[in-house]
Amino acid sequence: MKINAKAFLFDFDGTLVDTMGGFADIAGRVIHEHHPEMSFEEARRRYLETSGVPFFQQLEIIFPNHPKNPESARIFEETKKEGFFSQHFSDDVRCTINELRNRGFIAGVCSNNFQELIDRFVAREGLTFDVVLGFREGFEKGKAHFEYVMHKFQLSRDELVFVGDSLKDADKAKVNGLQFVAICGTFTRDDFHAKDASIITISNIRELLDL
Repeated sequence: MKINAKAFLFDFDGTLVDTMGGFADIAGRVIHEHHPEMSFEEARRRYLETSGVPFFQQLEIIFPNHPKNPESARIFEETKKEGFFSQHFSDDVRCTINELRNRGFIAGVCSNNFQELIDRFVAREGLTFDVVLGFREGFEKGKAHFEYVMHKFQLSRDELVFVGDSLKDADKAKVNGLQFVAICGTFTRDDFHAKDASIITISNIRELLDL
């Protein structure tokens, strides 16, 4: 399978950095503490199942309109910061991003982490991207980010590829008419193909260079 594109937009957690396991543990604990009727294991599973949107939106999916949701989200966001900044870009990520840009491709970050957090992480790591997009009110991963990148770099939809690790990432790409590449880890190849057999899956980000 070969991809024709001019730009790659990367999800962050679980795609560029290995944060999802730690975040799932935090989410599982927070949810279980606020909703003891749900076990830690089930809460962790539900977090991963709904990943791909901000945590406060995940809570609304799991517990619609529950009064404890704002406090649960606040605790999660505060707790996750330590684990977030303990991570680093791997050599495979550095090699892939640098090589894509050397070949003339645009490479960007598209994250539901708050903009200030994602800016600090990328600046600390010293890895250059053409655009780094985080979450702010009314501007989140998905349509808003995709359209911003297409406008900024004068791209058509078939020239932009979204790379992510979650089933909701696949949904966002499909709804917005973008090519999608799934990195297996948070979900398996079978998980993605159960959703859509045409989804391109890779096990390591460096496989993008062969596509």
